[in-house]
Amino acid sequence: MATSSLKSIETQIRKLQARAQALRERDRKPVIAAIVKQMRAHDITPAEITEAFGKTRAPKTKAPAKAPATRARKAVPVKFRHPESGNTWTGRGRTPRWILEAEQAGTDRSSFAV
Repeated sequence: MATSSLKSIETQIRKLQARAQALRERDRKPVIAAIVKQMRAHDITPAEITEAFGKTRAPKTKAPAKAPATRARKAVPVKFRHPESGNTWTGRGRTPRWILEAEQAGTDRSSFAV
């Protein structure tokens, strides 16, 4: 039973596709006639149209933005150094854990200044 209904559906699909193709052809005929009429009115030959189709044009879609060129960054000098571990911090970004722990223990941040 499933096979017969599948065949029935496939037959309907083929009929609908043929009908859609016929509608496309019917809609295209007047457009083609109008194009030919305009070509004759302006003395445009099919060779000129072929040549125009062969030319490459810039795409109409918006081109993706280029990433800005990355500049070489200068090294930031170290401002803080832990005397025991040798860990360093430039003073930029999040405060490192070793400075936070030292401050919680009562040590002043300036004691780590280079």
